[in-house]
Amino acid sequence: MADDKQSLRAIFARSREALDRSVAERLSSLIQRRVIEWEGYRRCGAILLYAAHRGEVAMDRLFADALGAGKSIYYPRLTASRDRIAIVPVRDLAALRPRSYGISEPVGEEIPNPGDLDHLLICVPGLAFSLAGTRLGRGGGHYDRLLATVAPPAITLGLAYSFQLLDELPSMPHDRRLDFIVTESALHPTGVDAPAPVRSRTEKGGNPRCT
Repeated sequence: MADDKQSLRAIFARSREALDRSVAERLSSLIQRRVIEWEGYRRCGAILLYAAHRGEVAMDRLFADALGAGKSIYYPRLTASRDRIAIVPVRDLAALRPRSYGISEPVGEEIPNPGDLDHLLICVPGLAFSLAGTRLGRGGGHYDRLLATVAPPAITLGLAYSFQLLDELPSMPHDRRLDFIVTESALHPTGVDAPAPVRSRTEKGGNPRCT
C-alpha cells in the first residue's frame, strides 16, 4: 500500500503543478467562492487556512472574507521537531514567512488547545481526496495528528480541483477522514450515507449537512 500511495503522490503532484497558472487561479477562485457561500463556513467562528504551495488551491479570497467577517483566523506551522502542526493566529498575511519545505508559515505564539476553539473550520490541502473523505497528503502524517486533536462541532474540509477527487483511495486505520470535500463543481459531504453534493445556488442540489 505504501508503494501505491507513493506512486499516486507522484502522479497527482505532477498533474497539479502542470496546471496553467491562470487556470489554477480561476478554479481556486470558484472553489473559495463555493466555501464562502456555504452555511458551514458562515456559521464557523474560527477558521484554519493554509499557505498554498506548488499549485494547491489558493486561500486569498477566504482570508479576506474571514477577516472582514470578524472570524478568528489561524495558519499551520510545523514545530521545530517537525513532528506536529501548531496553529497560530494571523490577522495580516505579512506574518507568513517561508520556512519548512519552502512553505510559508506564521510567526507568533501557537494556540495550545486547538480543540477548544469555537466552531472551528479546518481547511485541509492534499494531493488527492476520495468521496469517503480519505486524503492523500505528502506522507508526513502531520494533518492526521492535528485532526486527531479536534472533535465536533469542528468541521474538516478538503479543498481540491475536480481531477483530485476520486471514488476511493488506499487508506490506513490511522488516516483521518474529512467531513466535506469542495471542488469547483460541488461541495461533497463524505461517507457512505452522505447526501447528494451541494452545488451553487444556480445549480441543482440540496442544503449542506452542517454540525
